[in-house]
Amino acid sequence: MTLDPVHVDGIARLAGQIEQGVDEQDHREFAETVWQEFLDPLLVEGTPVLEPIGEQRRLEVDIQDAALQETPFPTQHGLDSGTINPTTFKNGLVLDVAQAAMSAVPSDLDLHRGRTIIMTAHSNDATVALDEEWRMDDEGYVRKRVLQTPRVDRYEQDVVHALALYLSESEHALEQADIVEDLLVLDGPIYPTGLLQWADHDPELAELLVKDDVLEVVENYVRLVERFLDRGVPLVGFVKSTGSKAITQAVRRDRGSAPWANDAAFFTKLLERRDEDGKRLTDGLTCTNWFRSRVGIDQPLSTDGDALGIERERSPEAYEVTFCLVYDPREDLLYRIEAPYGVTRDDDTRDAITHQLLADVAAERGPPLAIVKADELARIGMDEKAALREKIEERFDSDRQREYNDTRWGAEFEDL
Repeated sequence: MTLDPVHVDGIARLAGQIEQGVDEQDHREFAETVWQEFLDPLLVEGTPVLEPIGEQRRLEVDIQDAALQETPFPTQHGLDSGTINPTTFKNGLVLDVAQAAMSAVPSDLDLHRGRTIIMTAHSNDATVALDEEWRMDDEGYVRKRVLQTPRVDRYEQDVVHALALYLSESEHALEQADIVEDLLVLDGPIYPTGLLQWADHDPELAELLVKDDVLEVVENYVRLVERFLDRGVPLVGFVKSTGSKAITQAVRRDRGSAPWANDAAFFTKLLERRDEDGKRLTDGLTCTNWFRSRVGIDQPLSTDGDALGIERERSPEAYEVTFCLVYDPREDLLYRIEAPYGVTRDDDTRDAITHQLLADVAAERGPPLAIVKADELARIGMDEKAALREKIEERFDSDRQREYNDTRWGAEFEDL
């Protein structure tokens, strides 16, 4: 231990000094003001960027009742993608490998066996050509491909990671789309936000968004939305954690203040229930109504955006991101549920999705079972990552470029 008890107590006293300047009740009251006065609609420079679908309200349901209710979708499918994380080799290549898998509730073992595997590679050597066409493996259950990413001077690891993750997920979703009969839940947002946010991060990354390989990935998600709208099957995204600050920043620009770290903190304050003594009540799930969003990274696929130039077969409003927030007080966690407006414009479908996912969260004490199973199928464990990297080192006849932390920590951390 590097901190003695006296040090721990001293640090706690420092935190006490900070706490004296933070009034939780004031923050809660200001959140209520924003909820009542600013979200119907939320304006940025006079333009509506967020507005409720139907009545703006907050709902509460008893957890036990929600867990025991009959769910509206007889079957559910989940989809997730996992990677080995970006790896740099001494020969100059930066690689990542992702696999995507789809789960079914009830289980479908043949479906669970299927995989889409993408290896992305970045090289600054202009003579290297790595792209390959799709190949089949494991008796046709596995599709795999190597993709050479656009060259960048920085952010090589970000690029190989994002493209591997989102290309494998979107390709697998399109490949298996017709199997889904009632409901598909993506583990994460309905669009590749990790790519779309490049526009705000750095000019070099922003330039990549118009490259064909990157547009191909974004277009896959546009086609996925169209496929499910054509079939009349709901497509939703279950976001387990969100760092979005779009609403918070809009309020801050308008009012000069927004004391929350991000939008999740804002909605958590709105959805928490406390007794007279200030203790959090844990017997009920709470949620908001659904909102249409054209703010932040939701803008490109909205009526205010051009979808990065990708042709859309339906009216732009059908692709707009809509969302509601669900708060589970047992774990003090907030979840964001997303769906395209083409799905949630229908009142009955919107209500069915809300009831289904409230029941799932209540019963599972967390993400829906379809998502849990998809995560288990797609996850690449620490031992598997190490074995894959060793095999790749052998094929390259080049060692992985190691850093001090590899020795310092003794083992790599696994993605959450």
